[in-house]
Order: sequence, then structure tokens, then C-alpha cells
Amino acid sequence: MRARPWFALATASLMFALAACDGLKEALTAHVDVAAKAANQELSVTRLADLLGNAKVPVPITKENAGVVADLWVNYQLLAHAAAVGDSLTDKKAIDQAVEPITKNMRLRKFTDTLVKSFKVDSGSEGTYNQAAGDLYAARHILFGFPPAATQTQKDSVRKKAESVLATVNNANFAQMADKYTSDPSGKGKGGNLGVYEKQQMMPPFANGVAALKPGQVGQSLVETSYGFHIVQRLPFDQVDKGEYAQKYSGSAVNKADSIYLAGLDKSSKIDVKPNAPALAKSSVTDPVKHRKDNSVLASFKGGDLTVSQFLGWVETMPPQMQVSRQLPQLPDSVVKHFVSSIAQREVMLQKADSAKVTLSPEDKTQLYAQFSQLVQTLWQELAVDPKALADSAKTVPERERLAANRVESYVDRILGGQAQPVPVPQPLAMVLQSKFESSINTAGVERSVQGAQKIRAVADSTRAANQPKSQVPLPGAPSGAAPTPGANQQPTTPAAPTPQPTKKP
Repeated sequence: MRARPWFALATASLMFALAACDGLKEALTAHVDVAAKAANQELSVTRLADLLGNAKVPVPITKENAGVVADLWVNYQLLAHAAAVGDSLTDKKAIDQAVEPITKNMRLRKFTDTLVKSFKVDSGSEGTYNQAAGDLYAARHILFGFPPAATQTQKDSVRKKAESVLATVNNANFAQMADKYTSDPSGKGKGGNLGVYEKQQMMPPFANGVAALKPGQVGQSLVETSYGFHIVQRLPFDQVDKGEYAQKYSGSAVNKADSIYLAGLDKSSKIDVKPNAPALAKSSVTDPVKHRKDNSVLASFKGGDLTVSQFLGWVETMPPQMQVSRQLPQLPDSVVKHFVSSIAQREVMLQKADSAKVTLSPEDKTQLYAQFSQLVQTLWQELAVDPKALADSAKTVPERERLAANRVESYVDRILGGQAQPVPVPQPLAMVLQSKFESSINTAGVERSVQGAQKIRAVADSTRAANQPKSQVPLPGAPSGAAPTPGANQQPTTPAAPTPQPTKKP
């Protein structure tokens, strides 16, 4: 009889444990059924899979692309939520934290502007031009072009014509002859004038041909490049655009002074890039969300360190066309190490800016806040979740939340359906949104959505192939007029011989 209470307790414990396991299993299952959350909204695995699998735009189904869509959905839903609850996103403290990389850039630009003004440079003179100081030249040319795949016979014919013109060209008639004969469209009507340029900007044969001449001299022999044959003249100083020369000479002088300053800065600051910096840098741009608060040190210098978080901040302020996040992981470690060093150099220069008391003016900050506010308004308009429009259509906050969320879902549908362009949410705004409202992206859920999308795409491709009309062209070997049968009487095809490629010149 005494065993019963113990048995009952053990049975109850077992039932509780089983129930707890079922609850845990249910919780875990629910977790992986969600790809992302934003405020009160959830992006289910099924929904994300449908978006990718049924996309009308050519989006490869990859974990990376699924993550991009999920991230975009999160930011759109957070923007919609802010509009629905009446948050204008004007909290200056939150904005200041989010735009810190931008304000760093602004301060650095102010400091470098001050630094450049301290460099003692002039605008050059006839003496500096004649000496080709800064490797600056001014020239004009007459091009007798030939096609890239020209035969030797064709080249000889073009050369013969160019040599006949060369015999009649001099300083006095060069412009007239260039307008008459040159095949360079940019030189027509300009006497073949190329303006002022740095030697390294031109193809070596051309650059060296001009550099061998004295100012005003016309080359006595043709210069050959991949474009054709050139008659060249190094312009005398009295025919050079003085304003263009002064600008480029002073710019070259500033670049030289800047290089000297930075070399001294590197030496005094003792920048030391850590051995694992390339791997960390590549990882950070591949998964910025994971590394946004990563304080691992990429490089150290006198008076401070460059952390992964700071590195990301600088990278995200770079122009989108640079595609740093896409290209950096593909670069050799030696190149990445140099890139990390250049970012550390910016941090060192910021220290110099702090010492020089370089700060943003009240006008700078006012303009920054105004631009941030305008960005929010623009995105609300694009997503059709402008607070006033929501208030006109829905009376309560829950109603406005549902309406705003539905409009975001509709907008995302149109993006993947090829009916709308995605509007990017800049990182500073995303940071403000994510600091104010709860959001998350579930990696396991995103991976499951990729699997689901691949199945959807496979079924769609199979269905499309099955519905293709059968070809009415008889296959090789099929009797005339007979319906073609796949695989019947097909003759093996012989691979086409590769087309001979012209041999490149050494």
C-alpha cells in the first residue's frame, strides 16, 4: 500500500515530463515555422517560400536572397508599425546613435578640407609644364583607326594613308588636319585636342610617344595603339587651357602632399592589422546583423583600436556602387588587410580631428535630422502607409496596424511579382527602427523557406515544361511527315570545332 503514493508520484512526473517534451517540441516547431518577426507581425516559412518560389522576377533561390527578402520585410513592417502607432521616428538620441558613421564621415571631410588648405601648393607655370611636373601633359592627335580584328593587310593600308598625311602636318595646320582626317569622334571639331592629362591615364605607347616630344613638337613617326595609328603633338604652353592645367597641377600637388602626410601618419600611429583581420572583415560584411555589436579588434594603433563594429560602420557609409559587401569576401587576404589598414587610418585621422576640435555645426545637425525625416516620409509614401492616410481609413490603432501590415504584404507581393521596385531602407533608419521595436530573423526558418521555395519552383518548372507545345520539326532520321518521337533515330552530334582566336600581341 505504501508503494502507491510513490508510484502515483512517479507516474505524474512522467506524464508532466512527456507533456513538457510535447510543449517544447511544439514551441520549437512553431519557432522554425517563422522566418522573421517585426513588431506584431510574423513572416511564416510558408509565406517566404511562396514569395521566392513563385517570384516573377529572376531571383535565384538561395539562403542569401531569402535573407535579403526577410530583412526587407522586417524593415518595411517596422516602418508600417511606426506609422500605425503614430511614432514619427524623430528621437534625436536614437538618430544620433544610428548616424554616427555618417557624422564620422562628415567630421573627417571637414578635417581633410582644413588639412588641404594648410598644404602649400601653387597652380603651376610654363616652367612646371615644360618639365612635365606631376606627370602632366597636354596633347592633340589625329587617329587613323582600324578594327580590333584587322588583318596585317588592312593595317598596312591604314598606315600608308596615315604616313601620307603625317608628311604634310605641322603646328600651324594640325587642328585643321585633325578635323579633316581623325576617326576619333571626340576629337572632331576640337582639332584633336585631348586637353591636360596625367601620363598614366593614357595607353603606354601613346603616353610614351607624347612624353618623348618637346612642347610644340609634332611626332615624326606614327604611334600605334590598339585603336589605330596616331599622329601626335605635345601642345606648347601657349595653346594649353591655363585654367584646366592650374586645376590639375594643384590637384596633383595636393595628392602628393596628402600622400606624404598619410605616410607620416602611418609611421607615427603604428597601425597593426591583426592576423585574423581578413577573415573577420569578410565574415562581418557577409552577415552584418550578427557583427553589428562585435567588438573584436581588427587593428590597433597608437591611442585606440578598430573594432569589427566600427569597421562595418565605415563600410556601410561607402557608395553602393562600390559593392564592398559583395566584393570584399572574394578578395585575397593581402588586399583585405590593406583595406582594413585604410579604415584604421580613418579612425586615426578622427583622433586628429578631435584634437583640432572639429565638430558638426548646429546647422549640420539640423540638416541631418531634416534629411532623416524626409527619408521616413518618402518611404511611408512608397509603402502607402502614410500616418494620415492610415488614420483616414482606420479609426483605432489595432485597425491601423492591420491595414498597414496588409499594405506592406501587398507591396512585397508586387516586388516579387515584378510590378514594383524594392525601395531600400538605409542602415541608419533600420537601426532606429530595430532599436525602438522588436524584430528578429530566424536563420533556421529562412533555411526551411529556401527548401520550400525550391520545391515550389521545381513543380512550376515541371508543369511549364509539360505544357510546352510539342515541336513540329522532325528530328534527324524521322520519316517525312511522321510525328517526332523523342530519342528515335537520333544521330550523335559532333561538337563544333572551336573558332580560331586571333593571337594577342605580346
